Amino acid sequence: MKFDTLHTETTRKLGKGRTAGLGFVFLWFFIGGIMHFVATETEARIVPPWMPWPVTAVLVSGVFEVLGATAILVRKTRRAAGIGLFLLTLAVTPAHIYMLQRPDLFPVPLWALWLRLPIQAALLWLILWSTRPPQR
Repeated sequence: MKFDTLHTETTRKLGKGRTAGLGFVFLWFFIGGIMHFVATETEARIVPPWMPWPVTAVLVSGVFEVLGATAILVRKTRRAAGIGLFLLTLAVTPAHIYMLQRPDLFPVPLWALWLRLPIQAALLWLILWSTRPPQR
């Protein structure tokens, strides 16, 4: 089966919106997951101090981001991967809250730290919506 045929079948079954949503979620987590390995120390700085082994947490979450991103591309694993990415997104919420509590430690404008929260809520919705089984 050619890629064009596969792409057309996927778009027809899921619709253009959900296909675009899957593409966005894939890129968000695949690129984000890779960044956990490229910028490990930077990523580890946002781990709240009460969490043990920040570098390990960054590397493990990076692995799950890449695996989850890849798994949403496969129909048989899409729903489970979506649930996993949803839970992973919830699990990193303490890092976002820590950054808001201690903005003086991070070279990010305060408005951007606040903006992350509604973006994260939208991402959670997009993950669930785009990875749900197609309606028959």
